[in-house]
Amino acid sequence: MPERFAFGLILSTLAGLSTLIGGLLGIITREPGPRFMALTLGFSAGVMLHVSFVELLQAGVASVGFAPAHVAFFVGMIAMFLVDVLVPHDYLAEHDHSGRSDHERRLLRTGMLVALGIGIHNFPEGMASFVGALRDPSLGIAIAVAIAIHNIPEGLAVAAPILAATGSRGKAFGWSLLSGLAEPLGAGVAAFALLPLLSDALLGYILAGVAGIMVFITLDELVPVSRSFGKEHLSIAGVGLGMVVMAISLWLL
Repeated sequence: MPERFAFGLILSTLAGLSTLIGGLLGIITREPGPRFMALTLGFSAGVMLHVSFVELLQAGVASVGFAPAHVAFFVGMIAMFLVDVLVPHDYLAEHDHSGRSDHERRLLRTGMLVALGIGIHNFPEGMASFVGALRDPSLGIAIAVAIAIHNIPEGLAVAAPILAATGSRGKAFGWSLLSGLAEPLGAGVAAFALLPLLSDALLGYILAGVAGIMVFITLDELVPVSRSFGKEHLSIAGVGLGMVVMAISLWLL
């Protein structure tokens, strides 16, 4: 079990640091094309939906029973909803940010608020990949990869307005890094809290709750943002492809 704790922390760190990929895109290149973003974000959504319903929720049901597991599932959704309402955040793709290049202060404030919001949203995602790794290392990898994919545009959303406001690539990259570090922080808190208390029943409740968190993130963020690129067919194709790949990987592993 200590080995899985360490593995889960490593996975969460790598998933969180994927925001740096988006940060780099934001400071050295133009934004990724709409086809690429629609497909990859849809793919990530498909992976997370399939993992949530087929693996995490089912593991919770097997461990603590149907009704308790579903209560934990909906508690996870409600908790993530409250976080989203209290700390809203957006992607560059979700709103038209054109015409703001001459308002540096507003851009800087926008970038920092997005970094804060994304950091808080990344906290439970770090817990998700960590708990998945406790259940099964291959499951942890699948969750971490899905989270990493959708962290890339988050890093871009942080870096681009800060770079436009300050002209500093270092500051833009640094804020992308800080927003991503919330993920291993979430995993660390989960590890610290779970280590003395971990049992099969507690793990079952947590897995079901994490499933609820991931479903909310998928339906509230990944799917709408994927479709916002105007490539609806590529978006749903990505969702289906992600589910197929996840199903095959779970079957093989």
